[in-house]
Formats: sequence, C-alpha cells, structure tokens
Amino acid sequence: MIKKYKISVPKSTLNSIYKKVRNYPWNNIQKMDGWLHGTNHDYLKNISKYWTSKFNWKLQEKKINKFNNFTTNIEGIKIHFIREKGSGKNPTPLLILHGWPGSIVEFLEVIEKLAHPEKFGGNKEDSFDVIAPSLPGFGFSGAPKKPMGPRKISKIMNELMTKKLKYKKYIAQGGDWGATICNWLAYDYSKSCKAIHINCLTMRHPGGPKNKKEIEWEKKFINDQIMQEGYRTIQATKPQSLSYSMNDSPVGVAAWILEKFYSWSDIKNNKIESVYTKDILLTNIMIYLITNTFNSASWIYFGRREEGGRNFPNNFKKINVPTGIAKFPKEMSEWPPKSYIERIFKIYQYSEMKRGGHFAALEQPDILVKDLRKFLRSLKYNPYSHNGSCLLYTSPSPRDRQKSRMPSSA
Repeated sequence: MIKKYKISVPKSTLNSIYKKVRNYPWNNIQKMDGWLHGTNHDYLKNISKYWTSKFNWKLQEKKINKFNNFTTNIEGIKIHFIREKGSGKNPTPLLILHGWPGSIVEFLEVIEKLAHPEKFGGNKEDSFDVIAPSLPGFGFSGAPKKPMGPRKISKIMNELMTKKLKYKKYIAQGGDWGATICNWLAYDYSKSCKAIHINCLTMRHPGGPKNKKEIEWEKKFINDQIMQEGYRTIQATKPQSLSYSMNDSPVGVAAWILEKFYSWSDIKNNKIESVYTKDILLTNIMIYLITNTFNSASWIYFGRREEGGRNFPNNFKKINVPTGIAKFPKEMSEWPPKSYIERIFKIYQYSEMKRGGHFAALEQPDILVKDLRKFLRSLKYNPYSHNGSCLLYTSPSPRDRQKSRMPSSA
C-alpha cells in the first residue's frame, strides 16, 4: 500500500534542537583557523548563530511538501519517496538516488526541471516521471533492523519501482551511494532497470588495473583517499560508537556533515557559500536531526563492508545496460581512466563537465539536468541499435531523431 505523506515537524522537536545549538559550549573547543583540521571553528559558530536566529525550518518544509510525498512498506521498512509525474504523453520513469551525507534536499532544484521541461524552455518529449526516495535508514524512511549495504538497498529500490509503482522499465541516476546502488540495479535487475546515469564511481573491477595509466590512477587514488579514510573507517567499523556522541549534539552533526560539503564541492575562494546557501546546508543537516537518522544513515558503510567492499564479484560480467557517465571536475572520488570504466559499463554517453563537484544535483542542477535529457534522447532513438529501435518504450519523435547523437565510445 502507498500512502500520502506530509512532513510536519513538531515545534517541540525544533525547539529542542535550537536550544542545544544555543547552549553549545564553544569555549571548550580550541579554535583552529581554516578547514585543514576539520570544520572551521568560526564558520561553524557563524552558521550556528544563523541557525537559531534566522533559519526557518517551516519554510523549508513547505518546499519539500510542495511535491507529492508518499510512503510505502518494503521488507518491513517504511520507504519515503517523492513522486512527480512528468508532462507529455509518455514520460520516462527516473529513479534518482542520493548518498551520504546528503538527502532528498539534493534534488529539490532538479525534480521539476526533469518532470516539466517545457516550463524551463525545454520540450515535453524530454520529461521524466521523477521518483526521489529517502534511502533506507535515511531521512523520512525507516531504518532497517541492522546495517544494510548498497546491493541490498538496490533490491528494495527495484521493488519500489516495479512492484509498488508498477513500472515495467525505468532508468536510474545517482551520485555517491546513489551511484553505487545504480551499479547494482544495472547488474542485478537489468530486466527492469534499462539504463543508468552516474556522476560518481565507487565500485571497482575485480580484475584491477590493466595498463600503466590505470595503475598510476590507482596509486594516486589510494594516496588521495588517505585524508578521507577517517570518517569512512569509523562508519564502516564502529558506527554505533560515533552515534552516541552525535545523538545529543546538533552542532556535532553539523560539523561532521559540513566538512564534507566543503571538501567535496567545487567551491571558490575557499568559501563554502560560494556554492551553497546557509539555508540549503542547514535543511540537509536538519533532516538528519529531526528524523534521528544520523545513526542509521551511517550503517550503509558497515553494510557495504559486509557485502564485500568496493569490488564487484570475482565472476563479474560487464554491465550491459546503457550507461551515462557525468564527470564533474571536483568529484572527490577521482574517476579512473576511460579504459577502466569501459570494462565495467556499456557507455552510451561520456560527459566531462567544466565545473561542479560531488553533490552534482545540488551544485550544478542545470548542467546535470541537461546531461540527463541528452542521455534520454540517446536511449529513445539509437541509430546504432537494431533497425534504429527504441531502447526504452517511447516512440522517438522527429525531434529526437534529429537531435540524438550516438557517442563515439559506445
């Protein structure tokens, strides 16, 4: 059963959070300049002051509630999702997936543009039925009884699309954990997930690097990730211990999350607000606090470790559903060489962006939307498929036939 859902946070919950922020013992924290050692002291203090004086959760709540929110139950877990039906005669079902430390907030600026392109100077033929869930353990979804990895979550997401929403075929998009879940959707559920579009690659080919360029990339990646291993190792091994301290500290949660948005984004002049507003940053943080999901959201790291880590299985076979690659220059998880990517995916579109980082939908919504529309056209009409047939289920329009171009890498 699918039920309508409206977000409505009690004032008592909000007041409790704000009180803890106001009473945070700043004098007990040694001040260190910059972001080198973690979240900048002055910035955290400044945004905390804004949090309790100017930030309006109820206004942000309205922005989420303007979309159609629903919940359903899958394998005993409440799954929350936004569903915005697209314009036109036959919009393409699109599952968009967030990661950590994100939420559905990442997609608030792209949902309407994807579902109703004609409102933004586009064409109805490019419309999607947009499904944006909160992952299990995140946000307004319920938590599993124990840590759950991305492969298991992909099963739940496929059930949401096929059994609950009755789509026979759909495509999926994601970054961070969302991209990893997309990988597993394409690998395990290719009968229903007919294409994926990803802006991050966390999975690895079991065969490892094969040439000098790939070997050099792997060495550089390992070295670059040393400074990222702290949070990841804690959340993959002892997430519960971390959660005890965060459970009663909104400022602590904010510090843990803000540092990632600073480090993983394409910011200018070392200023996080060159990309994000305080309201956006705080809305995302608040979702972890009002739902008490900082704990359960971190479990996905533990779950992946139990599922086998970064590598695909030793008997891995190339993912043969059409794949769109969107490379943003400041992605913290540096992409491998194209030769490596081609051993994992059947690449239909390979785009290298001029700006943007890890949180692509939030940082560069228009660039991501444009790339997704282009990818959709390549799926609707592929002149190199059998008799120019449709790879999805929408008949190609004359406009699609004229504008679709087959990437050279396919």
